[in-house]
Amino acid sequence: MSRSAEISPLPAGAGVFRRRLRNWFLEHGRDLPWRRTDDPYAILVSEFMLQQTQVATVIPYYERWLERFPDFATLARAEESEVLHAWQGLGYYSRARNLHAAARYVIDRFHARLPADPEKIAQLPGVGRYTAGAVATFAFDLPSSIVEANVARVLARLTNWQSPINSAAGQAHLWRFAAVLLPRRGAGLHNSALLDLGATICLPRAPRCHACPVRFFCRAENPATLPIKRKKPATLRLTEAHALAQRGDRILLEQSRQRWRGMWILPRLAVAPAQPPLLQLDFPFTHHRITLAVFAHSASTRPNEHERWFALPELASVPMPSPHRRALDQLLAPVRGN
Repeated sequence: MSRSAEISPLPAGAGVFRRRLRNWFLEHGRDLPWRRTDDPYAILVSEFMLQQTQVATVIPYYERWLERFPDFATLARAEESEVLHAWQGLGYYSRARNLHAAARYVIDRFHARLPADPEKIAQLPGVGRYTAGAVATFAFDLPSSIVEANVARVLARLTNWQSPINSAAGQAHLWRFAAVLLPRRGAGLHNSALLDLGATICLPRAPRCHACPVRFFCRAENPATLPIKRKKPATLRLTEAHALAQRGDRILLEQSRQRWRGMWILPRLAVAPAQPPLLQLDFPFTHHRITLAVFAHSASTRPNEHERWFALPELASVPMPSPHRRALDQLLAPVRGN
């Protein structure tokens, strides 16, 4: 399959491209809370939250998080259980653990001040190439390229890239082209504009080409077919059995050591009982589709070292993954209604 030219359709017109993109963004760019600050901590928080999560979902979590953990020092002092509880509902909890570890790293290694250096930012736990560049450009206005899903789609269409973007060659092409477009000054605004162009105009299935401020530079012959991606692995379906053990106004929970490490879940069952479950809920997890099946269990169960009885009023403050909290809320609704 043929590729487009290695670099860009516009080396000579890059200045015009940047100016048109900038002017469009100044008029149509989204007003997002993390764009109203240049605080490296707040921007780092937003970038962690935005990984694999939509903007509309992130905004209330971001605002509550900054009220609870307003800076690196406050977050670094917090217990992991507090951090996980504040993250509850966002999913992908390794992000919360990495953000917590990053705060402690900044306190220990950088004396509570994140350096304006992409290479040092990249040393933080959970920070990859994109996040390091995003913090560098949005917090310090450094000329750092960024490539994430929205930007990748824009760049692939601009260059009519006809190979998978989730290949080594595709990634190399996108990052090179992003660097070609990047201005030496005002990189933060330029990168914000690219993000918004992908999020609001250069849409995945129905691109609004008529409204694109840089359509003159686009080489895509059929934009809706781009970008090309390698197929994802097939989704695996799994069923996981858990127990509802209740003693009066107390519920038995288990502290997870695996997928939701440190959070409290309904106790696992090695084998699903023969009787029908009290409740079944489906939820996605990476490349899996999991059915959470909850079975009635003996209240005389003696807790092991990883289990604990919780009074019903305590449950709201316990860090618990969303599928287990939804299951528990549904199962306890009749009890709480009394």
